[in-house]
Amino acid sequence: MAGNYGFLTTYPPTPCGVATFGAALRRHLIALEPDSCADVVRVVDQAGSPAPAEVVHDLVKGSPRSLVIAAELLNGFDVAIVQHDYDIYGGRDGEELLDLLDLLDVPVIVVLHTVLAQPSRHQRMVLTRVVERADAVVAMSDAAAQRLLDGYTMDPDKLLVIPHGAPADGLATAALARPRPTILTWGLLGPGKGIESAIAALPALRDLEPRYVVAGQTHPKVLARSGRSYYDSLRAHASALGVADLVDFIPSYLDPHSLGQLIRQARVVLLPYDSTEQVASGVLVEAIAARRPVVATRFPHAVEMLAGGCGLLIPHQDPAATSVALRRVLTEPGLAVAMTGRASALAPELRWPAVAERYRWLADSLLIAATRVPR
Repeated sequence: MAGNYGFLTTYPPTPCGVATFGAALRRHLIALEPDSCADVVRVVDQAGSPAPAEVVHDLVKGSPRSLVIAAELLNGFDVAIVQHDYDIYGGRDGEELLDLLDLLDVPVIVVLHTVLAQPSRHQRMVLTRVVERADAVVAMSDAAAQRLLDGYTMDPDKLLVIPHGAPADGLATAALARPRPTILTWGLLGPGKGIESAIAALPALRDLEPRYVVAGQTHPKVLARSGRSYYDSLRAHASALGVADLVDFIPSYLDPHSLGQLIRQARVVLLPYDSTEQVASGVLVEAIAARRPVVATRFPHAVEMLAGGCGLLIPHQDPAATSVALRRVLTEPGLAVAMTGRASALAPELRWPAVAERYRWLADSLLIAATRVPR
């Protein structure tokens, strides 16, 4: 029924997880309905950057005129799919989004990328008003949904859990044999990703001669603030610990094919994140969909996704525990095979065609509802 989708999101070539998510969801919704229209109102810091053909307007932070135009365009679609994260919209804690939502008169699906357990008073107010204004709210994990219900005021009947999507082919199938076991971390990188602790775990693994691959761009905000110094600090850290020969840095964006090849080389995916808040991790979902064993710190999404045996959980900032867990995956007979089997059971529902189908169903259900509350 819903054939025309309007997306409000950051968008490639902007290098961020929200942009990648929005582009993938758009692409797979179109694949489900080739005759459908799915255009993008792109959220940007400033106007003038190149845009793909599907971008029909730039919502510029701090520009009331661009906000009004964005609302007018989104009202021309059957359904608006709005990505929410505090730092992508203008105003304090992204509060400019509230003004735009007040102007929409089509059904609105809000997709939450961050749900804080201990928000500031203003952050709580902003998110409470966002979900109040939405016709449907998508959380990407049970942990995120429970946080919303426990800590925010919202109608539980609007809330739906749909997982973050992963590439349709799972990025990888059988692992490529390598003489050295490959440990892989990828994504946008910066302080807080825990790479320092991961590197500190390597001396205890030297007898295994692992190859630890750290792949991905420095987060744009970190790059703007400190340039290349973050990656330089990681290299210096590895050298100081005497493991520079065990670490390969790939400080650039990888296209899906190149990333898939890299994941196929991995014997284990390591997510050493410092955050105790993270309730949605695209990298975690992609690793499980690719049927790779995972070692991750105990952030909420990992606790939820790895409970069935797809991986091992470790304390935050604990190199000793990290090395023990990695050694188990790399050497313990049958463990990695069992993790792969459990990941295989989860993978189908995590891949983008299945995820996009759930968004299509949600959009259709909103349009079918004949007795919507007048705005």
